[in-house]
Amino acid sequence: MPRGLSLARRVVFYLVLAQLFAFLVGALVTAGLNFLQVAYFGWSLDELAFDRTSALVSASLVRGDDSELRVLPNEELRRETSRAPRLQFAVFARDRKPLQGSSPELAELLAKAGLISISSIHSHFVLPGDDQMTPLGHLELVRTPFGRLQIATYRQKFRWDDIVFGFIADEFKWNIAYLFSVIVISTGTAWFAVRRGLEPLRATARQMETLDFDSLSDGVVAADAPSEIQPFVEAINALLARLDASARRMRRYTANAAHELRTPLAILRARLQNPLEPGFRREMERDASQLQAIVDQILIEARLCEKQVCANEDIDLNELAWSVVAGRTPLAIKCGRNLEFEGAPTKAQAKGNRRAIESVLANIIDNALRAEPEGGTILTRVTMGPVVEVVDHGEGVAAADREIIFEPFWRKSEASSGAGLGLAIAKELMERLGGRVWVEETPGGGATFKLRFAQE
Repeated sequence: MPRGLSLARRVVFYLVLAQLFAFLVGALVTAGLNFLQVAYFGWSLDELAFDRTSALVSASLVRGDDSELRVLPNEELRRETSRAPRLQFAVFARDRKPLQGSSPELAELLAKAGLISISSIHSHFVLPGDDQMTPLGHLELVRTPFGRLQIATYRQKFRWDDIVFGFIADEFKWNIAYLFSVIVISTGTAWFAVRRGLEPLRATARQMETLDFDSLSDGVVAADAPSEIQPFVEAINALLARLDASARRMRRYTANAAHELRTPLAILRARLQNPLEPGFRREMERDASQLQAIVDQILIEARLCEKQVCANEDIDLNELAWSVVAGRTPLAIKCGRNLEFEGAPTKAQAKGNRRAIESVLANIIDNALRAEPEGGTILTRVTMGPVVEVVDHGEGVAAADREIIFEPFWRKSEASSGAGLGLAIAKELMERLGGRVWVEETPGGGATFKLRFAQE
């Protein structure tokens, strides 16, 4: 099965994606803040044209034959001055003197005002004679092909591409370099952190590799796992606990089936040793019926475990119990016993699986046929509750045995043909259907088995 992308790679991928998204959003937010700044301070949109205009001035810097820097307007700067006839610009070297080619009036006024300082702080200014409330000039230390120089522009004119020019011009390279370095550092850090953080999960996987059907109950210990992984580990342990319970149930089910079938098969083989014994055919039919009831219980329990059958049917217990008693009547007659049925005065409704209830009731009636003295009567009674009772008048079940009689492998004696066959499976079936089975003493002697069923 192909493996998906590792968690570390996914984290790194989404981290890089988030950083790129943040970078783009930051650019848009910055542009928006520029507009807000212009609106809040009452500035002109022309203020946003400084980055583009100063870049044109920077591109026009040349070094003459005398090795002196000067401003020699290139074609783009000339087009810009044609578009903005009142545009003035000046460039100042580190000695605070204006370069040749700067606008004389602007250079002189800025020098007199003492605004020229080689620092990274930008300044806004207004020349005498203009509206003092609207800063029409901008002075800033700018990176140029000849180093960092002070560039001033005055009455630059706004274009719509000025909104994003700062991100795609000189600063853009530094923004990209900054973003790239952040991505590299954060990617390496995230990769290392995720790999280290997932080490407890890999340790958990190594533990799980050692588990088998005999050690499912050990579970997985992940004390050092991060709190985000703990629910996953707890879910794994819960799954292992369910698997362990299922495995134990399967082993118990297999052992029960083998044990429950062993005794009737042994009795059947013993009878085959004396085929001429009186009542041979009758006893064989009774033993075969017992085997059929146990096998039916085993099959229906297996289907219920696999959820192959419905366990929530609406069942009329009067009708079901009567049909089981009627089906066992020919066998009872051949065995010299009588079957009696007593239904509930009103409809006794229960929830469950019809086939499962039939198999449990048939098995208990068959056990009662084995326990009932010859000529006796076995009563099957339906009461409200809903409860079905099977009453016999045999030896009964000792008080000390009334709980353990339903345990796997219990047998009063290996030679006994008493009422013990299939009861462990019957109990499992009843519990799976939301009911219960128990045994009480029959007044006057004998055993009364009671089946209580779920109503909802």
